[in-house]
Amino acid sequence: MNLIERPREMQECSLKLRREGRRIGLVPTMGFLHEGHAALIRRARTLADWCVVSVFVNPTQFGPHEDFTAYPRDPQRDAELCRACGADALFRPAAADMYTADHSVYVDERDLSAGLCGAFRPGHFRGVLTVVAKLFNLVQPDVAVFGQKDAQQARLIQRLVRDLNFPVHVVIEPTVREPDGLALSSRNAYLNADERRRALSLSQALRRAEALVREGERDAERLKAAMRPILEAAAPTEIQYLEIVNYQTLRPTPQVAGPTLIAVAVKFGKTRLIDNVIVGR
Repeated sequence: MNLIERPREMQECSLKLRREGRRIGLVPTMGFLHEGHAALIRRARTLADWCVVSVFVNPTQFGPHEDFTAYPRDPQRDAELCRACGADALFRPAAADMYTADHSVYVDERDLSAGLCGAFRPGHFRGVLTVVAKLFNLVQPDVAVFGQKDAQQARLIQRLVRDLNFPVHVVIEPTVREPDGLALSSRNAYLNADERRRALSLSQALRRAEALVREGERDAERLKAAMRPILEAAAPTEIQYLEIVNYQTLRPTPQVAGPTLIAVAVKFGKTRLIDNVIVGR
């Protein structure tokens, strides 16, 4: 596996591969990789001749009171996981090489980013879309693989590709969970044992909603009314949102009609967790 740290080197390598007719796959990450990331890497390997995993804790997507400096990092373990999953290259740039001191150009989206996490993390998705656009330009992928756990982010990247005409096929893979249902997340490392136990309320509430939809319930308010007591019983520090939205528009919908995203964001202590399911497909 190749380790590439300079953006120009990454771009030159990718352009050479494209001239040779190679199909490039990209898995963008912020590191501290786990089995959820491994599933994305393995999927990318099936879709491309050459698989790049980027590891970059992107400073522009963190707010002033968020956890950029404390975000978990383990470069050696990341490299070992990438190698074990068959990645051909690990792109691990420094922030100073990705953003010059006077950088002033960003990618900003004004529709899909308004609600859900966007309402609680102003500027977050501007940073996400900016760095993803940069990675697309540097890696030149034919296909990029993202996880469904970050559902709003995945929809925004689909919109980025559509509106800015990136020749990239976006693949969204299902959320990978622990055996007890907790969605895998790098931020799970912040949870103590009690918070980890209580965090199961997210997947339990979502499973309750899924079961009700299977039984024929379509009313969004009744679904939320069934979910909220499960979340509240876990005594979270904060329930930031419990929303049922049209999956395409990410706008609230009164009924499950077609693909519908049920999404939650909850804090336990200082740790913010998100989870979701798609119903009505």
